[in-house]
Order: sequence, then structure tokens, then C-alpha cells
Amino acid sequence: MFSFLLSFIASALLTLLVIKEARLHGPALDANFDGVQKVHAHDVARIGGLPIFVAVALSSAISIWRVPVLSDLLLALLACAAVAFAGGILEDYTGRVSPTRRLLLTMAAATLGYFLLDARIDRLDLPFGSWALPYMWITLPLTVLAVAGIANAVNIIDGFNGLASVVCICMLLSLGYVALQVNDMFVLIAALMVAGATAGFLIWNYPVGLIFLGDGGAYFIGFMLGELALLLVMRNPQVSTWYAALLLIYPTFETLFSVYRRMFVRGKSPAMPDGIHLHSLIFRRIVQWAVGRKEARALIRRNSLTSPYLWLFSLMAVIPATVFWRQTWVLMISCLLFIGSYIWIYVRIVRFKAPRWMIRHKKH
Repeated sequence: MFSFLLSFIASALLTLLVIKEARLHGPALDANFDGVQKVHAHDVARIGGLPIFVAVALSSAISIWRVPVLSDLLLALLACAAVAFAGGILEDYTGRVSPTRRLLLTMAAATLGYFLLDARIDRLDLPFGSWALPYMWITLPLTVLAVAGIANAVNIIDGFNGLASVVCICMLLSLGYVALQVNDMFVLIAALMVAGATAGFLIWNYPVGLIFLGDGGAYFIGFMLGELALLLVMRNPQVSTWYAALLLIYPTFETLFSVYRRMFVRGKSPAMPDGIHLHSLIFRRIVQWAVGRKEARALIRRNSLTSPYLWLFSLMAVIPATVFWRQTWVLMISCLLFIGSYIWIYVRIVRFKAPRWMIRHKKH
């Protein structure tokens, strides 16, 4: 808990400093209110990843001082994560780093993790045994695509105040819990540090949205999530590989479904942003208020009321993953149930037949 509290306090204070000090975020204000994924009505700094990264770095330094045996692993993890973070934070400041370049940087970070941390996918658990993956030409590209994919997936679900932050905090706490069960102190401390730093940012991001996570924050947290989940599973064979798959399935399937929808349904580039993610549909078709959608106060309120739907939905995966982290067959069935639930809800909302329990009626 010391790691969590230290990161939380450092991040909360540093985030407040960034909000108040215009020189820190001068060119990194999100003042575009007309984009397909824009749902705010005032200028907001989009460099929330900066205080999160600095808070984790400070907490890591103190953890290294308190537990020197973790120094090599923590320093290597931070070095890898810094590469993924760099592309995102540069995009936040300049707006000139393409999605392809950011993806390449996260892939480079995952490649570094493969060699520096031995973070690699070298087995796949099945209900009646494990399938070993002994060849580097299989494990390296698989690992790089998986970790970079998670980092990009977190960026995709970062659409509303508190959405990505709370989802990631729940996943990180789950990683910490399972790491504690198998006595993996490195993953436990790292997961709690990132969770604490994200929570410190969250108090300024939700519900009003005084600062945004930005690409830097999304890529950093996403990379840490992917890397720590991979390390936990591969360092501890008693943890099923399907634990990581189920834990991360919400952002992962959101991304895969978005790629399918853009390429095969709409015939567009998978990198082209659109406004029909599940969270966007819930915002536009489920959370309804009497005041016009462009009026600032109503927009902020609708924004803040959208995220809880997805928090609860993501817990459909996080809770069974945390409870059944050893049981491969239960985890596999849970993955299928989550995917089926996602598609069912998405199709119902698209057809204007959302389940009655989801609908918030207008207030008069």
C-alpha cells in the first residue's frame, strides 16, 4: 500500500501543478470541440500522462531505495515504458506524431522488454495442459504485437472522463492481487505504483475533466498493463495465460472490433477515427438529458454519466479473471461470454433497441 499511496499523492499534486501552470501545457490544450470523438466544451490540457509518468518514476526511485533487489527490474521496466510514453507525449504537445509512428514506438518498447525483462509469450495454457512456444521467430512478433496492441487499445477506450483510468486501475489492482497470491513482489509493487499514479490523476479528471489522459498517458498505462500482465503470467506458471486474456479483453476486443468495423463494414482505414465505439454509442443513444447536447453543463454531465456503464461492463471480465486466475477452462468460457455480451449490446444499441435497464430517461 505504501507504493500505491506514494504514487497517488505524487500524481495528485503533480497533476494539479500541470493544470494550474499554463507554461507546462501551453501548446497541449485540446481546443477542438467538433471532432467525431470530442465531447467537451472548454479548453483542456491533454498531458495527464506527464504527471503520471513522473509520479511512477519518483515512486520507483523510492522503491529501489527501500528494496534494492528490485532495482534492475524496475529501471528496465521504466526504460521500456519511457519509449512508449515518448511517442504519446510528443503527439500531445505537437499533434504531429502519426498513429503509425506511435505504434512503432510501442512495438520498439515491447521489443526492449522482450530482451531486457525477458517479457515474452512462451506458452499458451489449455484446459488439459500447456502448449510451449520455444521459437524466437514466433514469440518475438507475438509478444510485440500483444503488448503494443494493449497500449493502443487503452488509447482507443480513452473517450470519456474517467473511462480508461478506472478500467485500468481495476485491471492493475487485479494484477497486484494475483501477484500477491503467487508472491511476485516486482509485479505487485509496479502494478500498485501505476494504479496509484492513475488514481491521483483521476481525481482531477472525473467527473468534470480538468485534464485529459492524452496519448502519453494512455500509451504509458497501456504499455505497463500489457507488460506487467505478461510478466506475471510467464514468471508464474500457476497463473493461466487466459487470466491475462480475460483481464484485458475489454480494450482488446474493442480495438479488434473497431478494426473489423472500419475495414470490412465501412471500407475505411483502421486508423481513421470514428464516433461509433461502444462508449460513443452509449453516450449518444443511452445517456439522455433534457438540455441540448451542446450546452456545456449538460455535456459535462452526460460525459461523466457515460463512463460508469463501461466500468461495470469491464468488471464482467476483471472480476472472474481475478477470482479464477488458475482455472483455464473457466477463463476461456468467460472470454466467450464477454465477447458475446459485447456484440449483443452493441447490435441492440445500433438498432435503437437498447435493453430497457440501460436507458436513462430524460429529466423534465
